[in-house]
Amino acid sequence: MSNSEEFSFPKEKGEVVTYDSPVGTREIYVKSIRETFKFENVKEEDKMEGGDYYTGKPEDEKDEVILRPNPRRFVLFPIQYHEIWQFYKKAEASFWTAEEIDLSKDLIDWDTKLNADERYFISTVLAYFAASDGIVNENLLERFSSEVQIPEARCVYGFQIMIENIHSETYSLLLDTYIRDPKEKERHFDAILTMGSITAKAKWAIRWINDPDSNYAIRLVAFAAVEGIFFSGSFASIFWLKKRGLMPGLTFSNELICRDEGLHTDFACLMFSHLKHRPGRKIVEAIIVEAVDIEKEYFTDALPASLLGMNKDLMCQYIEFVADRLLVSLGNEKYYNVTNPFDFMENISLAGKTNFFEKKVSDYQIAGVMSSAKADDKDDHAFRLDEDF
Repeated sequence: MSNSEEFSFPKEKGEVVTYDSPVGTREIYVKSIRETFKFENVKEEDKMEGGDYYTGKPEDEKDEVILRPNPRRFVLFPIQYHEIWQFYKKAEASFWTAEEIDLSKDLIDWDTKLNADERYFISTVLAYFAASDGIVNENLLERFSSEVQIPEARCVYGFQIMIENIHSETYSLLLDTYIRDPKEKERHFDAILTMGSITAKAKWAIRWINDPDSNYAIRLVAFAAVEGIFFSGSFASIFWLKKRGLMPGLTFSNELICRDEGLHTDFACLMFSHLKHRPGRKIVEAIIVEAVDIEKEYFTDALPASLLGMNKDLMCQYIEFVADRLLVSLGNEKYYNVTNPFDFMENISLAGKTNFFEKKVSDYQIAGVMSSAKADDKDDHAFRLDEDF
């Protein structure tokens, strides 16, 4: 039984999440997976493999090399999947710990340079982040790590579990530092239960973990959406503070975590490309669009007031822009066809870019690690936030 079973709901119908927000009482409907894949007037041939509405057959996974039982899964060498191994070496080279984040200057900015609306916005973002890494790890531990049978990918997932723990520790430290009222601190740490828009995001993600019928390919797309869409707007909100020269500890940790999560999203796209039996174009699109709708509702709650250079409409457009990038990385066409509304994100990709004139940068790597990787470093599956196609 999953530890997340309290977030499950019947297969046939979804659930309405009702909550009080700064703009009044709101409702978010979180669909059941069956509702997500309910389409009108679809021809039978379009539901077959190769069709736009194909969701997979039980025997598909038995035909996937990366999922097939592998008696050599306990031995790493010789490396067979060099692209996948390269992702592991990238992650290994980028290792960091929460102790490297200096928060000594942040409280001055928090107390004297951020107004009440800005503090509400950033604290809501951190509340989601503090819980989200645990949800990602639940999926990795309960599903992906046991399903994937090739050792190179298992190395990536194992390292990801560890770095997600570091992310979770970092966000908890940030909340513990900034939120000093005990009741407010508890409310933010319990955001999955106390903040309705975050509850909806958690339910949407956890339903994929709990669903026994969703195959690996579909859940791979869903968790690419969790890390590529549910995180993207929140990352942008902290880069917005960096543009203003505020909260150096928070913004440095954001660069590190953004880089890590970009690697995880890229890896999901790479694993998707290794599948022989992929869900149809409309199925991928339905998952991504639904995630976008949930995320837009979240920012209606998190951004009730317009801030300097940041408001709900701009953020919703940015989420659509990022969703298009992810769709293209998964082999689909763009759905929204919008431009990036944030100039401060123009040169940001989830892979990170280093400014060598800064004393500390978030794109540092442990010396010598990458030189041992044998594959070419070609970001063919990179999910970027700054390039058009």
